[in-house]
Amino acid sequence: MELNIYTDGWSRGNPWEAWIGVYITDIKWKEIEKRYKYLWKTTNNIAEYTGALYWIRRWMELWWKKINLFLDSKLVINQLSWKWKIKNDELKKIYDKINNLTKKKKIDIIYNWIRREKNKQADRLSNVAMDRK
Repeated sequence: MELNIYTDGWSRGNPWEAWIGVYITDIKWKEIEKRYKYLWKTTNNIAEYTGALYWIRRWMELWWKKINLFLDSKLVINQLSWKWKIKNDELKKIYDKINNLTKKKKIDIIYNWIRREKNKQADRLSNVAMDRK
């Protein structure tokens, strides 16, 4: 079975307080789950990466065979799909955690960049996290 995971992370200020949101559907767009979380004070890029890591871990709990991961961060998508080098040490640490998890569990992930307006559900949920902090 296959899941679509839309995630968004952001920081108000850079660095400052950060939030992540996720919207998960099956491939027929039936909602499976939606969540949000307050992180801590960090940068926007670390929030985006942490969102990807957090939801890959959640996927592992759901035990689906394939993930289509959608983010509106070109940086994260291009680094996770090995198109761009990672120069920031903090991002590299999170990348390594994601890479180790996906290799260990033999997860089939397709990383997809989408425009911000196509990621409205995850963006809305990260804003819910901000409002409820």
